[in-house]
Amino acid sequence: MSRNGQGVAVVVEVGWVNGLGAIRSLARNGVRVLAVDHRPWALGFRSRYAEPVLAPGVLEDEEGFIAALRHLGERFDEPVPIFPTHDEHLNAMARHADELRTAYRFPFPSWEVLERVQNKRYQLEQAEAAGLAIPRTIHPTRAEEARAAGEELGYPVFVKPAEPLGFKRLYNRQAFRCETPAELETAYARMADFGPMVQEFVPGGDEGLYTLGAYIAEDGSDLAVFSGRKLRQTLPFMGSCRVGESLWVDEIVDEGLRLLHALDFHGIAQVETKLDPRDGRFKLIEVNPRLWQWHGLGAACGVDFTWAAYCDLVGKRRPPARMSGDGKRWAIAFMPGQTHALQRPPYTDGVFALDDPGPSLVQAGRFAGRIASRLGVQTQVGRLSPTGS
Repeated sequence: MSRNGQGVAVVVEVGWVNGLGAIRSLARNGVRVLAVDHRPWALGFRSRYAEPVLAPGVLEDEEGFIAALRHLGERFDEPVPIFPTHDEHLNAMARHADELRTAYRFPFPSWEVLERVQNKRYQLEQAEAAGLAIPRTIHPTRAEEARAAGEELGYPVFVKPAEPLGFKRLYNRQAFRCETPAELETAYARMADFGPMVQEFVPGGDEGLYTLGAYIAEDGSDLAVFSGRKLRQTLPFMGSCRVGESLWVDEIVDEGLRLLHALDFHGIAQVETKLDPRDGRFKLIEVNPRLWQWHGLGAACGVDFTWAAYCDLVGKRRPPARMSGDGKRWAIAFMPGQTHALQRPPYTDGVFALDDPGPSLVQAGRFAGRIASRLGVQTQVGRLSPTGS
């Protein structure tokens, strides 16, 4: 709480819709929101609901980033909830939790738990032990074993890192899709330092990717539960969500919650699976232990993850909420360099909002600028960093 008595929260990394959605969720519920980012042009800074706070970039200066959070915390007369929206910020805060605990309340577990949870091999092992289905996966230790794995699984295959964070920073992607043995050899060589896994491709398009979204309190209570699926990604098979819809599936909910509890996880998380048409089972893709890109659809279905976590963390727990209303949609209608994804109203847009036009105007300008540049028209357009999950 701030010194004027208003509830306060901090949202960290607001360059894209993950952070923007959290800002809007909290502010629409009467919370004062401080938005932290290292880029003056961050999209969330354009929101009328946010008070911008510049801080050092966590990748370039982790100690400076943590020091900035400590300094920000001196404004509060009691600890306030803080919501990281990307893995690097989440991990830095978890590693320095003892330094930050006097100023902040965390919607995530200890670093000891988080470090395990973010290892993709550990996720698969725990999922299988909990009775969930997983894609066939082989863990080669040298190039010859990787080639043999491709032959055994059949092409195409994915080569994924068991330890994804360093890999994603280096290659700006989550995996390599390989169609040939030569592509597999190249991918394995690039991933050798990150625990490469060769994984079968589960057939089907983006519409087969299902999500369990949850906020689990520290005492293990499931306080917010959502189920949905992607309809379109920014890149086929491995991009982030461009269009998603709510769709309650008991199996997704039951298995996802069972896995999160098996991981000893509490906080906000997404469990993504893919429906395998060969056997009708949902195969684990990954667990994201934070706000994911399209979490904003939950609020339209009566499950506002950020607000549920905020209330729990400040000692004003709300009754458990489960999603209501299949078929509601979330989309990013316009993105530079891509065709539009307009949906029939009503739907929730990740950027455009009548009550918060600033980000909408910036995004429209960037989209128009890209079109103008294709037509050879010179224009001044701000940068955009659409990263997320």
